[in-house]
Amino acid sequence: MATLPLLKPSSRPEHYCCCYSISRVMNSSFRNGRNSKKLFLSSFKKPMITKKCFIVQNVFSDSKQKLEENITDQGIPSLLNTLRPDSASIASSIKYHAEFTPLFAPNEFSCPAAFFAAAQSVRDSLIINWNATYDFYEKMNMKQAYYLSMEFLQGRALLNAIGNLELTDAYGDALKKLGHDLEAVACQEPDAALGNGGLGRLASCFLDSLATLNYPAWGYGLRYKYGLFKQKITKDGQEEVAENWLEIANPWEIVRNDVSYSIKFYGKVVTGSDGKSHWTGGEDIKAVAYDVPIPGYQTKTTNNLRLWSTTVPSEEFDLSAFNAGEHSKANDARANAEMICSILYPGDDSVKGKILRLKQQYTLCSASLQDIISQFERRSGEHVKWEDFPEKVAVQMNDTHPTLCIPELMRILIDVKGLSWKEAWNITQRTVAYTNHTVLPEALEKWSFELMQSLLPRHVEIIEKIDEELVNTIISEYGTDDPELLMKKLKLMRILENFDLPSSVACLIKEKSYKASSKTIKDDLVEESRILDEQDGLVAEDEGEEDVKEKKAVVDPVPEPSKMVRMANLCVVAGHAVNGVAEIHSQIVKEQVFRDFYELWPEKFQNKTNGVTPRRWIRFCNPELSSILTKWIGTEDWVLNTEKLAELRKFADNKDLHNEWMAVKRNNKLKVVSLIKDRTGYTVSPDAMFDIQIKRIHEYKRQLMNIFGIVYRYKKMKEMSAVDRKAKYVPRVCIFGGKAFSTYVQAKRIVKFITDVGATINHDPEIGDLLKVVFVPDYNVSVAELLIPASELSEHISTAGMEASGTSNMKFAMNGCILIGTLDGANVEIREEVGQDNFFLFGAQAHEIAGLRKERAEGKFVPDPRFEEVMDYVRSGVFGSQNYDELLASLEGDEGFGRGDYFLVGKDFPSYIECQEEVDEAYRDEKKWTRMSILNTAGSFKFSSDRTIHEYAKDIWNIHPVKLP
Repeated sequence: MATLPLLKPSSRPEHYCCCYSISRVMNSSFRNGRNSKKLFLSSFKKPMITKKCFIVQNVFSDSKQKLEENITDQGIPSLLNTLRPDSASIASSIKYHAEFTPLFAPNEFSCPAAFFAAAQSVRDSLIINWNATYDFYEKMNMKQAYYLSMEFLQGRALLNAIGNLELTDAYGDALKKLGHDLEAVACQEPDAALGNGGLGRLASCFLDSLATLNYPAWGYGLRYKYGLFKQKITKDGQEEVAENWLEIANPWEIVRNDVSYSIKFYGKVVTGSDGKSHWTGGEDIKAVAYDVPIPGYQTKTTNNLRLWSTTVPSEEFDLSAFNAGEHSKANDARANAEMICSILYPGDDSVKGKILRLKQQYTLCSASLQDIISQFERRSGEHVKWEDFPEKVAVQMNDTHPTLCIPELMRILIDVKGLSWKEAWNITQRTVAYTNHTVLPEALEKWSFELMQSLLPRHVEIIEKIDEELVNTIISEYGTDDPELLMKKLKLMRILENFDLPSSVACLIKEKSYKASSKTIKDDLVEESRILDEQDGLVAEDEGEEDVKEKKAVVDPVPEPSKMVRMANLCVVAGHAVNGVAEIHSQIVKEQVFRDFYELWPEKFQNKTNGVTPRRWIRFCNPELSSILTKWIGTEDWVLNTEKLAELRKFADNKDLHNEWMAVKRNNKLKVVSLIKDRTGYTVSPDAMFDIQIKRIHEYKRQLMNIFGIVYRYKKMKEMSAVDRKAKYVPRVCIFGGKAFSTYVQAKRIVKFITDVGATINHDPEIGDLLKVVFVPDYNVSVAELLIPASELSEHISTAGMEASGTSNMKFAMNGCILIGTLDGANVEIREEVGQDNFFLFGAQAHEIAGLRKERAEGKFVPDPRFEEVMDYVRSGVFGSQNYDELLASLEGDEGFGRGDYFLVGKDFPSYIECQEEVDEAYRDEKKWTRMSILNTAGSFKFSSDRTIHEYAKDIWNIHPVKLP
């Protein structure tokens, strides 16, 4: 362990002060007034009590006059231009935090201690820009966007923050002075456990781009204490344990104890003497704000991610119960409140689990909207004009999780602010917008009406009225002349599912349709009775109609369908914009998922193809490649203007670039070799192709097809001589990573199967380094930052039409990885940009899927012999004693839950393994493969989240970039 060295007094203490003293003084200045120059300057007249060699009398070597000249009428931030910290001042700042804001014992300056001290030092610099940005937004009162998301998959913040501040080298040198290596220190930071998959990572990329492009915008989320879970891989497959990312502390966050809001659940709605609805009684909790700075790249703009943590006031602690020995009861209220922010996506198989999820979603929406409205009122001053609210506020719902912000905004405007229904609805529709991220039915959220009515009674009243107005709109649009068409539209489009029509509407439709339908209904009943009797063997083939009428069919009573609230429908009805996240996905949204709404309101629907930040996903995670890009393009401007990456195309055949390119790829692969050894114990060769599939484990993403392809490859290898297999097959390391949701049994079976296949193949001496299979446990952003730069082939093999976008494919392409995939999600656009010859395509297309499923349901599908061969090989027990009948059964049969190969693994398997043979052939040609790799990076220019944010800002939010003075 290193001890904290005594730094020399000559280490430019003026900059040491900049790193921590100025931020402290400036925080006070901003709290007490926007331009408290006098307070700021006077603070430096007072000596600080410091330890060892830090003497504040020498803070500024220049005169006080020079200091005052630099503090212009623009405000304190201009001082930053003259007080840029160097490595010596940074080392002093780190040392200060190790001594005065410690989280560890003072006797040893360990690597973890160095991380926290360094992070606190960086945060000091961020706070200056953070406060200045906040102050500027308040003063300018421009329109601001607010991004509501249940997930923000941030990853580690240290390297990203110092990279955006352009202080990476300075911090590296400073830590070296203190006896530590920057990379080793950065590895001490746990990933923030605030997300799980692409939804959360997209939100984080968006926050980076918003700050970098100087857009006024905040993110809102929940501060999960234990995240989703930490994944362990054992002999039994995936095991889940609680995340410990907050076990010591989070050095980036600042709790805002003065920013808290009351959140209500349960209770009842009563009508007051004023005729207004009042939500009373029930359970009250408190949401407290924790703020995390989001710095932009090469800009002072530092936006905010506000996370809510839940608790109750101290008076809710039942002291009398505690003193009576009922200790658990005394703390019930606090425990119930804190449970809301314990886990991301708690299991919802139970009623209690469903209630907890709904509480989470409402907490996010209510606390965020109360905060947004508070800011609007404060910035408006004495005269608040509510009609101006949509001109100052844009709320983006990231998927359906924040849907409750719609009735919550309505509730606040009507019940609290006194607006009419018409005024509130007009404001709400102009304020909120919705991003759809899925076509999977289970992800288009529905909530039990009964549960929601119990938990949020006032919101249910509002939703019922929105639904009633929607019914009237549909009737107005389609009329009542065709009752069958009208009923079909109402059934598909209503927010409330399995509800009777309002009485006035029902009478109107009944009157129109009675005569036309009475005979049909009678005939239908007779025919239905006949069919049921035939199924029960009660009707002979020659029985006539009269015989049927004399039969009495015994029919089991049909259970009453559950009443549900369809959140996606509510989003579409209330939002002024609805967007998909890739061209093909947006078409499916318009043509299938929300077709009826698109016919009614085509102007609402847009496409916004996702993007990823080139800062984290090339510049910082792949610095060697970044240097090559800068060298060959001739400028580092590509970090902000990724269009310049296209200039690489003219060097695609350059031998020198090829040599440099391959050297960087190998160095990145060597890092992954160490990662795999450390995480799994397996030793793999850096000379093998790195074939990677890292994403959430789900049947539609078809990790099962990938591992089946590996099994087929292994079986064929075993049937060959050593000479033949070496001649036919390229060495591969097949790497998997991703979490299966804890209650998703089939996904967990897939994880278990992958690890079993790996255990067999990796210990087969006949195969050796020709094939390895590795499952990297606990996949997260930090693991991705190692795997993606080292990847050579990446698998994006979802069933066509089911992946909304998939942003990992963009990260792989940016880092010179070649993709194998279907025409699904953003694959379509990536293939167009990188060139068809530089993308390995296989499988059925989206427009064919429905027909293929129908073919399967009718029993007409004939599986390929190679697919059957793999199934038989798995059943032979070659991969251990585990019984995989239930896993394999999902690929068999024609229909039924968990049967019939709904995701068409068997259908696409032959095309997939044939495409993998093309991959082997291309990889053998080093020059061709390197050229393809370069062209993938060159073609990824379109997929920066900067481009996506510009489109959101222009087409949905109507906000404009504003640069701090």
